[in-house]
Amino acid sequence: MSMGAALRMNRLLVVVEGQTELTFVREVLAPYLDRFNLLTSARLIGKPGYKGGIPPFPKFLREVVAILRQDSTLICTMMFDFYGMPFNWPQRESAGAALQDQKPIIIENGIAEKISQELGPSFNRNRFIPYVQIHEFEALLFSDPQILATAMLKPDSIQLLNKINEQFEHPELINDNVNTAPSKRLLGINPAYQKIIHGNLAAKRMGLQTMREKCPHFNSWVAKLEQVGDGKRS
Repeated sequence: MSMGAALRMNRLLVVVEGQTELTFVREVLAPYLDRFNLLTSARLIGKPGYKGGIPPFPKFLREVVAILRQDSTLICTMMFDFYGMPFNWPQRESAGAALQDQKPIIIENGIAEKISQELGPSFNRNRFIPYVQIHEFEALLFSDPQILATAMLKPDSIQLLNKINEQFEHPELINDNVNTAPSKRLLGINPAYQKIIHGNLAAKRMGLQTMREKCPHFNSWVAKLEQVGDGKRS
């Protein structure tokens, strides 16, 4: 990419929960959004060396507000899980009683409101796009059980993965309790499963389009990011 082309692109920063999401953004999401004239980078909340995890909301708020204040042309989004989110996050407690599909939307609206309050009435709300996953990153990987099975070196597990999928309306809803989170299910199939290695390999092989077709909330987020670019695929 030429320097001139890079300067003409909108810039997007994705604040992520952990190393798995960091790798996913850099290796899967960013190359895709490049086609929409969007230069995408990712970072963790916290000091250099921080390995991830959902921070208390005041820490998240402080850092994101600072990012948006320091660069008035930057657009910021986030990739965090509802699963395991501390109760000091906006609307976290009330969202717990909502329908599964509504939980992340309630929290996203609360986060956006807090960001806007901190930055004042002149802040362009389009510069911050909240995204909270219903459960965890691995839920997206159930979009294609065959690719997931081969990526985590368990090709004979396709039938089992399909059986799990059949219990839910779509992959984003896969989770019954703390012992059946998507990653726990994958560890049950392959105890050597590693999020960053096997998870992102599966994501790269199946591609965003497959995940978008199966995961409606994820699809809605990516569609918003496309519009942050020029909205037209090159």
